[in-house]
Amino acid sequence: MLSEWVHRNLAVQGYCLSRQEAAGLRVALRFATGLCLPLVATGLALESPAMLLALSGIGLVAGFTPRHPFDLLWNHGVRHLLRAPALPPNPVRRRHAFKMGTAWLLAVAALFAADLSTAAVALGGLLVAACTLVTATNFCVPSSLLSLLERRRGMTADSRKTKLRRRAA
Repeated sequence: MLSEWVHRNLAVQGYCLSRQEAAGLRVALRFATGLCLPLVATGLALESPAMLLALSGIGLVAGFTPRHPFDLLWNHGVRHLLRAPALPPNPVRRRHAFKMGTAWLLAVAALFAADLSTAAVALGGLLVAACTLVTATNFCVPSSLLSLLERRRGMTADSRKTKLRRRAA
């Protein structure tokens, strides 16, 4: 069933949400990527390295902090208008996906800056497709690849938690 697959996609990103929690956060969990999507598409359409560079700064913050900057817009503004729940912090795997998106944005910006528009549009189009996919279905390509890599290495959620606890001690 499609809704089961969409819910599993959240688990692949690292979320541990009940079906009820996920349903309540249906819009919230898509807010950051849903806001990034038209901004990236605009930067691509305008062939603007400056805009893409600015967006990569947002992605960089999202990749290294528990909250995407747009999550803060949701938690401190939009959710109150919609009477919706606050977003939880982003799981590590989702933050790693934001880091990959940041690198991708930087690559597209560099290609535009080097006047390699065809390559920039091709690479940027793939980024827009990936962003559309995660926004519409919660299927995050980078998170899925990271999950696959972790499974191949034999890392489970429990072993990751144990490893993090050891580092903190």
